[in-house]
Amino acid sequence: MATSKYEVMLIFSAKLSEDELNALTEKFKALIEEHGKVLNQDIWGKRKLAYPIDRETDGYYVLFDFESGPDFPGELDRVAKITDGVLRSLIVKND
Repeated sequence: MATSKYEVMLIFSAKLSEDELNALTEKFKALIEEHGKVLNQDIWGKRKLAYPIDRETDGYYVLFDFESGPDFPGELDRVAKITDGVLRSLIVKND
């Protein structure tokens, strides 16, 4: 099966503790490694949001570059949407 390169930006709630943030980061890293290969992990940390999301003005940003088959990004998006503590996620295919 052919693989493609993707990147996903996850924004976690800044109200979470450091342990909870680390657990969420590891959860998504393990999920990506289960279905593909993590090429790079970049933790941007706590940043001001452009606009409030669920009455929160700060978020904890994590960027993953990964390689996987074409079916996995949909599953990753689904998991991000149902995971508590994730404010937003965006998956982009890199050419």
